[in-house]
Amino acid sequence: MQGLTKQENRVARTAAQGLTNRRIAETPHLTRRTVELHLSSAYRKLGIHGRAELAAALWS
Repeated sequence: MQGLTKQENRVARTAAQGLTNRRIAETPHLTRRTVELHLSSAYRKLGIHGRAELAAALWS
């Protein structure tokens, strides 16, 4: 996705598949707070307001 960093893209795509922040944070080197920050940044860059809009924004 244009505009997202590699890590933001990875976290956003994982979240769009239905995983919780806690589950995503089980990935090595990620804390739940880091996941939250990546998602917040991705939402801002994609012009959306939350997880409900994420899949459509990523795959449109």
